[in-house]
Amino acid sequence: MSGENASGNPGSGLRAVLFDMDGLLVDSEPLWFEAECAVMATLGGPWTRADQVALTGGSLEHSAGYMAARALRPAEPALIGKWLLDTMATLIAERGVPLMAGAADLLAELAAAGVPSALVTSAQRRIMDAVIASTGLNFGVTVCAEDVSRGKPDPEPYLRAAAALGHAPAGCVALEDSPRGIAAAQAAGCPVIAVPSVPLPAALGTDQPGRAIVTSLREVGLGRLRQMVPLSTAGGW
Repeated sequence: MSGENASGNPGSGLRAVLFDMDGLLVDSEPLWFEAECAVMATLGGPWTRADQVALTGGSLEHSAGYMAARALRPAEPALIGKWLLDTMATLIAERGVPLMAGAADLLAELAAAGVPSALVTSAQRRIMDAVIASTGLNFGVTVCAEDVSRGKPDPEPYLRAAAALGHAPAGCVALEDSPRGIAAAQAAGCPVIAVPSVPLPAALGTDQPGRAIVTSLREVGLGRLRQMVPLSTAGGW
């Protein structure tokens, strides 16, 4: 059928949707802040919301190194990372983690339309699995910290997800909330819809071809996603 694609929409090249996790699909940042504060209390250093913003979207190694540099009672970054994972996993198990507004409706709309999706997170597999267990989220493809050699802002996580789905990145819209994640998706060649959970730098904070900024997932539906991928740009493997 001329002009039609895998998503069943003439004139759009949308092939799949790639979701970040923390701060995008689930409201986990308050739990991360609590876990960070608990670890820093052990380390004896100060911790503020600005410190959390500095870590948003980054790897566990980056977070542990940053916290080690702030500590008044030093510890090895590997041990700090273990404390952080242990505390966060316990908080998720005890309290659960809520979906962000609009997330459930968007995922249901994509499933009904037969549009594939993947979860692309900087979190460790232990945290990703805990979130999935808490929320009931289900993705055929997941990419977490252990699956890549270079995390966000490197494009590797998004390239790996697109490859696993069997589509070119240009046909896969990425949904991200952090500067590191946006940079990773753009470097991979994915169109990006940003739903910022932290202030974005000026270079990322405006709409441009291949990137849109919204305030909530409630503003994102299948129609908006299809608009991000003109048929001529979707490409293929």
